[in-house]
Amino acid sequence: MSNRFTQYILAAMVLGIVMGAAIYNFLPDTRGEWASAINLIAMMFLRLIKMIIAPLVFATLVGGIAHMGSGSKLGRIFAKTMGWFISASFISLLLGLIMVNLLQPGANFPGTLPAAGQSTGLPVSAFSIEKFLTHLIPTSIADAMAQNEILQIVIFAVFFSVAMGAMPERSKPILALIDDIGHIMLKVTSYVMLFAPLAVWAAITATVAKNGLAVLWKLVVFMGGFYLSLMILWAILVVVGFIVIGPRYSHLLKLIREPLMIAFSTASSEAAYPKTLEGLNRFGASSRISSFVLPLGYSFNLDGTMMYCTFASIFIAQSYHIDMPLGTQLAMLATLMITSKGVAGVPRASLVVIASTLSQFNIPEAGLLMIMGIDTFLDMGRSATNVIGNTLATSVVAKWEGELGPEHAIGPGDAVPDDMIPGEVPAMAGHG
Repeated sequence: MSNRFTQYILAAMVLGIVMGAAIYNFLPDTRGEWASAINLIAMMFLRLIKMIIAPLVFATLVGGIAHMGSGSKLGRIFAKTMGWFISASFISLLLGLIMVNLLQPGANFPGTLPAAGQSTGLPVSAFSIEKFLTHLIPTSIADAMAQNEILQIVIFAVFFSVAMGAMPERSKPILALIDDIGHIMLKVTSYVMLFAPLAVWAAITATVAKNGLAVLWKLVVFMGGFYLSLMILWAILVVVGFIVIGPRYSHLLKLIREPLMIAFSTASSEAAYPKTLEGLNRFGASSRISSFVLPLGYSFNLDGTMMYCTFASIFIAQSYHIDMPLGTQLAMLATLMITSKGVAGVPRASLVVIASTLSQFNIPEAGLLMIMGIDTFLDMGRSATNVIGNTLATSVVAKWEGELGPEHAIGPGDAVPDDMIPGEVPAMAGHG
């Protein structure tokens, strides 16, 4: 079933490219209407995903933390997780910086540059450290869940589960209910994911029908350099996975084929979240680890987005022939390291981060207009890379904690085994 599901998604991607190109070339007068109509299917799927993410994150996270035991263990896991995230972000940013300097994609940009003072329309003011810190704390958990603010849900879930651990007797019925909700939400997830191939077809068809494939040739050097850099980053992540986890890491790569293709084709790593969580649990990562690390990764460990930030920023500087000494570039890297962690919940986050950084280094923000037209195609690669980075981080932390058990062989439509739910993970050697 898993192999068939993968084949369905691949077939949907190919069919989407063909149909999208046909609409773009043969229905030029109505391609916008066709793209909007077809995109409704993809939007409905993404809304189904958003519908299940908040209760899925809350139930699995609370159940996982409540069964972790002492608060010291939670602190240890958090420290290891954030240490990994910061290291991965630095490597991703540095790789983007190195590759854009080696490839020089903007040195002889053939197109017409946007006027330096032209507005991009991006909400650059949406980011500030103060807003990020206040954004961490939800004013209402109901509002946080309604808006799918994963980071805010994580903050509340941590407080809630720690409080449950402090009142074990009173918490037993609540914990049993949360474990049941976790079972139910994973089953709901299996139903929703049945629509994934249709959504993949719609997303690809709408994107190609609206923009055409010819738009890619206008910035082929930039796109080629970026995807080459992504492949190098993928290779680094895979090598690290084999070093830390061992030969069985190859099985994890097979298990995340579906979420990778879903993230790539829909240009949304959020759409791949349920399948990514399932793949990690099937790999043997304890649900109490995966349900804690993975949601944090969606805010703090976006490897593909990190690399894009430095690559795109320096590309724009090169296009405008702005000289940036090594010291200035390293200062930009440090700035991006901080600002990129503060855009949780900001639409088009990577573009907002780049825009705010460009203004700090006197680089025309209007340069983003060159790449905004192909941002969806770039976002496909970024989203898939984010999935690989977060699955690696989760499995590594699980191994460090001694909570990487044997694999579970289940298909995408099968019932979830009890030991994949946080409250019912069997004890393993190495638990603290």
